[in-house]
Amino acid sequence: MGLKFFQKVVISLSFSDDQLICLRFEDELGYFAKAAAPPIYETAPFFFDTYEDYAEAANNEKEHYVYSRGTNPTVQIAEQMIAALEGGEDCKCFASGMAAISAALMCSLSAGDHLILVGHIYETSVSLAQYLKRFHIDYTIVHSTSTEAVADAIKPQTRAILMESPTSFTFDMVNIQEVTSLSKATGIRTIIDNSWATPLFQKPLEWGVDIVVHSASKYLGGHNDLIAGAVIASKEIINRMYAEEYELIGGSLAPFEAWLLIRGLRTLPLRMEAHQRNALLVARFLSDHPAISKVNHPGLPSHPQHELACRQLKGYAGLFSFELKDSTYEDICRVINKLRLIRIGVSWGSMESQVISPNYGFNKQSLKKQHMPESLIRLAVGHEPAELLIQDLATALS
Repeated sequence: MGLKFFQKVVISLSFSDDQLICLRFEDELGYFAKAAAPPIYETAPFFFDTYEDYAEAANNEKEHYVYSRGTNPTVQIAEQMIAALEGGEDCKCFASGMAAISAALMCSLSAGDHLILVGHIYETSVSLAQYLKRFHIDYTIVHSTSTEAVADAIKPQTRAILMESPTSFTFDMVNIQEVTSLSKATGIRTIIDNSWATPLFQKPLEWGVDIVVHSASKYLGGHNDLIAGAVIASKEIINRMYAEEYELIGGSLAPFEAWLLIRGLRTLPLRMEAHQRNALLVARFLSDHPAISKVNHPGLPSHPQHELACRQLKGYAGLFSFELKDSTYEDICRVINKLRLIRIGVSWGSMESQVISPNYGFNKQSLKKQHMPESLIRLAVGHEPAELLIQDLATALS
């Protein structure tokens, strides 16, 4: 097989109400057309018929298949699917969500710059901001999600704002449109982690966000069997990122993981509908339970920013949190350890329900510094029957 076979993979996507309903893929010569699922190009290098062909391809690796650290047909299918779902011009897939966030931040910041983190950000993203200080990049955490608080944190050297909406663990809402309007007026790049909402329930690019990142290990993959990340942005940003933060650092997604991601994307609308339905039923049960002081789910009318959630979100994911009235570490352990159907695990977004708390028993001061309630428990509702999940929680809370 020569260069011609590998020149291009064409993806055709069909949508209905932002839901992917059909995927067609083919190469330039039509070899894929009869396959029900895309092939896995589990290869490192690609071969060429002539050295002239290789020289031409090596001069523009983003548009040719030369070495799978750069571009691979299977990975490219996943990238085109995610870009189409987010409504973005281009996408690059990475070996993890943190690789994607790292690329987005490093592409946006230089020595002497300042970064703003809005609300409760994924703790490893905060650790990355702390790491970047060694390269003379400073950061400020704004614990409030109000636009006024973000505006007050802006410095002359601020170059990027990183946010999640809803935020991690507490599920507060950020007014994306207000923050992007503020950032564009001051020449600041906005980056959002959209892993919670997925492209089905929130499209930040439509609100003016510059870069969207995903931990594709979560809802996009959806089966607890892959680690992956994605960055979606304009072609200009992705082209620069490809040449620097992608190829040079080498956090590329492997073909087999890309194939698993493609499989997950094809069932995303069905899975998100199930997550939303189950989580709302469980959240309503918890909101009425006498042992619970608060339920942090933006889909509940009791949520302080429910009105904003209704305007900004097209649906609600399965991840939320609740707070116990009894707030000691021992109380948290007692409840979590009694759960039988819901498993203890750090991730979320899969078909299995999972639970965890930010309270480890030895980090009370850290929680206080983060404005994080000590009694908080995070629940990722999966696809088990809601009545069984409610029964499991009722037994644990008794």
